Amino acid sequence: MQKEKSTRDRLDRLVDALLPIVAVLLAFAVGAVILLLQGVNPLEAYSAMITGAFGSKNGLADTLVKATPLMLVALGIAIAFRGGMINIGAEGQIIVAALMTTYVSLQLGDRLPGFLVIIIGLLAGMLAGGVWAAIAGYLKAQLSVNEILSTIMLNQIAIQIGFFLLRGPMIDPAEVEAGTNIPHSARLPKPADMPRFTDVAEWLGFSKKASEMGFEGYLGELYGVLVEPSRLHTGFILACIIAVIVYIFLWRTTIGYRIRAVGLNPHASRYAGIDVKKTMVLSMTLSGMLAGLAGAVEILGLHHRMFEPLAVSAGYGFAGIVAALFGKLHPLGIIPSSILFGGLLVGGDKMQRAIQTPQVLTQVILGLVVLFVVSTDYFVRRRARRRVSVDTSADDSPPTETPTASSAQEATA
Repeated sequence: MQKEKSTRDRLDRLVDALLPIVAVLLAFAVGAVILLLQGVNPLEAYSAMITGAFGSKNGLADTLVKATPLMLVALGIAIAFRGGMINIGAEGQIIVAALMTTYVSLQLGDRLPGFLVIIIGLLAGMLAGGVWAAIAGYLKAQLSVNEILSTIMLNQIAIQIGFFLLRGPMIDPAEVEAGTNIPHSARLPKPADMPRFTDVAEWLGFSKKASEMGFEGYLGELYGVLVEPSRLHTGFILACIIAVIVYIFLWRTTIGYRIRAVGLNPHASRYAGIDVKKTMVLSMTLSGMLAGLAGAVEILGLHHRMFEPLAVSAGYGFAGIVAALFGKLHPLGIIPSSILFGGLLVGGDKMQRAIQTPQVLTQVILGLVVLFVVSTDYFVRRRARRRVSVDTSADDSPPTETPTASSAQEATA
C-alpha cells in the first residue's frame, strides 16, 4: 500500500511539473489559429521565433541577456509568494534601484577602482529596491493595506520620480550644453561596466574565434556566445548563483523555513511563536532587493546609463511573475523558465521582422502564454486538494482484517 502511494505521489508530481509545458503548447496552438486567420503560416512564424531566440550566437546571447533580469525578479517574486505576499511592484523597484545605482556609480566612478564601484552599485540598487518594497510590506503587516494596490501605486511614484530626476538633477550635462535636453543621465565610467563573457574569455586565455578553432554549425554558435563579442555580460552568471543561494536560503535556513511557514498558514505560524508581521515585511523586502539587483545589473551590465524609466524596467516586473509561476516558485526551476521567457521576448521580435507580423500579434501570443501558464496553478491546487481528500478518506477507513492460515482453514471447513 505504501509503495502504491509513493508511486502515485511521484506520478502526480510529474504531472504537475508537465502542466506548464502543456500550457505553453496550448498557447502556441491558439496562437497558430490567430496566425492562420491573419494569413500567416504558423510553422514559418514559430520557426522564425525559435531560430531568432536560440538559433544563432547573437540570438542566444540576447535571450540570456533578457533572461538575467527576469530571473532575478522571478526569484524575488518567489520569496514574496512563499511568504504569503504578492509583489506587483517589481517595476518600481527596478526603476528606483536603477536610479540609485546610476547616481552612486557616477559619484564614485572616478574615485574608486572599477570592481569596487560595481560592487557598491549592485549593493546600492539592492538597498533601494528593498526599501521601496518594504514600504508595501509594512503597510500590509501593520495596517492591512492590500499589497497589490500599494505596490502598483508605488510603481507609478517610481516612474514619476525617474522622469523628474532625468529631466532635472540627473540629466546628462552634455545634453544641457548641446541644448537637446534628452532625458537621460551621463554615461557611467568605463571601469564601472560589468565584464562581458568575451572579457572573461580573454582573461582565461580563450581569444580564438569559432572558425579558428574549427567549430562549425550550432557548436560554433555556442562557442561564439562564450568567447566572441556580444551583449552577454556576467550578470547572467550572477543571477544563476543568486538562484542557488535563494534555494539554500528558503529550504536550508531557519529564516527561510519561517517565511514558507507564514506563507502556508500565518495563523498556525503565529501560534508556533513566529513573528508573522515581521516575516511578511522581511519577505517583501528580500523580494524588492532582488528586483533592485535586476535594475542595478541592467545599468551596470547593459545600458551603462539611466534613461526613460519604463524602457529600463521593460516590463520585467510583470513578466517575472509569470517566469516565477512557470518555475513553480522554485529557485532552481526559475532558471530554465527565465531562459524560456527570455527566448519568447527575443523570438517574438525576430518573428515580427521576418514574417512582417504586427507588433500587437506578437504581444497577443505572449499574452496567451501568460494566461495559460497562470491558469495551470488552478489545476495544480485542485489536484492537490483532491489528493488530500483521498488520503484523508483512506486514513479514516476501518482497518481490514488480514486473512491467516487458521481463518482459511475454518472457511474451507
